[in-house]
Amino acid sequence: MNKAFVKESDNDDDDEAVALAQAIPAGAKNYITPAGYKAIKDELLQLIDVDRPEVVRIVHWAASNGDRSENGDYIYGKRRLREIDRRIRFLTKRMDSAFIVDPSVHHGNDQVFFGATVTYVNKAGDEHTVTIVGIDELDPLRGRISWVSPVARALTKAREGDVITLQTPNGSEELEIVSVEYPEPITD
Repeated sequence: MNKAFVKESDNDDDDEAVALAQAIPAGAKNYITPAGYKAIKDELLQLIDVDRPEVVRIVHWAASNGDRSENGDYIYGKRRLREIDRRIRFLTKRMDSAFIVDPSVHHGNDQVFFGATVTYVNKAGDEHTVTIVGIDELDPLRGRISWVSPVARALTKAREGDVITLQTPNGSEELEIVSVEYPEPITD
């Protein structure tokens, strides 16, 4: 069968959207920091204003070269265009469902809420610093954990100096909260 008549799967980003949607507890909002929302918006604008028009230009040029069935620029350009369009749809849905929460409103507070940067120590004396963010902006390697993660849920509403219990697959672990910080409010 000719590849031109074979439909490729459009489920890659849809599967990703389902997985992320399932990470949000039922009835909860899709919380995100202003910086996280801006990052999603910037990526969306980059795709719409720069990446997509460039790929369309390449596909148009490749189509003008004639036989499309063996034209790599055309075939891969069309595939890239579908990937970009899927990502645009995904980002648009994430922006529509986002509930922006500014963590700077808690500046100076010692209680843990969304957007807090928390330093804690476990029984072994290992110190960890995490920032509680939305599911669309998590980056565990940089200490950015989702507000629905077990660690974030255990830390939420605790205060500096509190010892909390984290339930792990290996049993309970006690964590002592050393510090809680929030970004300073931006004044115009």
